[in-house]
Amino acid sequence: MKESDKNIEQLIEKMMAEEKLQSPSVDFTSKIMAEVHILEEKKLKAYKPLISKPIWISIGLAVAALVIYVSLFSVSNNDFKIDVIGKLYSDRISTAFSRIHFSKNILYAILIVPIMILIQVGILKNYFDKKYNL
Repeated sequence: MKESDKNIEQLIEKMMAEEKLQSPSVDFTSKIMAEVHILEEKKLKAYKPLISKPIWISIGLAVAALVIYVSLFSVSNNDFKIDVIGKLYSDRISTAFSRIHFSKNILYAILIVPIMILIQVGILKNYFDKKYNL
């Protein structure tokens, strides 16, 4: 096996000596980079909103038309006492929550945690906007 390995090495060296060293053209790198940029541009997709502007406009017009229709053509019925129902539910809710007492620490946490979350959302939004150049 050693003899055959030497023969193979000699054959390879002989073949390598016969072949000339090939070098790329002068603008090889620029051509490759141009191809890479073309491929990257093909991969990038333009931002397309989920709901387009004409759809938003039509939704807004439909809501405006509904508000106008209800305000102009609604018939008021004095038989339906909304105040009585509102007072009934208001009394039930106030009695249900009157037995619950929070300590000062819990109240501070309830007030401070949403504020801290809003601050973190703002900081993270700025971070990702800078990172992705939005």
